[in-house]
Amino acid sequence: MTTWPNIYLQDSASPLMEQLILFHDHIMLILMMIVTTVSYIMIMLFFNKYTDRNLLEGQMIELIWTVTPTMTLFFIATPSLRLLYLMDEINSPMMTTKAVGNQWYWTYEYSDFNDTEFDSYMMNKENINELRLLDVDNRMVLPSNTFIRMIVTSTDVIHSWTLPSSGVKIDGTPGRLNQASLMLNRNGLLFGQCSEICGTNHSFMPI
Repeated sequence: MTTWPNIYLQDSASPLMEQLILFHDHIMLILMMIVTTVSYIMIMLFFNKYTDRNLLEGQMIELIWTVTPTMTLFFIATPSLRLLYLMDEINSPMMTTKAVGNQWYWTYEYSDFNDTEFDSYMMNKENINELRLLDVDNRMVLPSNTFIRMIVTSTDVIHSWTLPSSGVKIDGTPGRLNQASLMLNRNGLLFGQCSEICGTNHSFMPI
């Protein structure tokens, strides 16, 4: 098994995550260009012997190092604002799902379907067909190609319902209902975990 998936983002399971991955690659390309340019200039300053004692000002270079960062920030801000707009809440979702964080398991409610509710605990038995610390006894089931409103809250401490491959991360706060939009365009098993340090068994709250 390669280590590349361990240091990179998970494969996207939603259109939003696809855009987030593209934005990440876009930013990394800009950062690599900046690091390369600054490193080259620093190395040249360390090793060259050129001096100019009569140089008092350089309007052209001052213009360049003012305009260049401005244009760089523009190329970063434009796709960033577009993504913020895409991540906005859906006005008319096709279904609503609620996740309630407990110490230390999740409770899911499907209020659109006769108030179905169940608890989801981590599997304790070792099984070759299951992923260690990531599989649960009652899996949450969501339809694909459907606009879903995800509501997250908590009964005790702050939890965080996180599904990396869908680009969704919502804090579950006691006494509050936080919501986010979700749409999956890839079928299969998706794994996540609580991303808030919520207690001793924090790492045993798989999704």
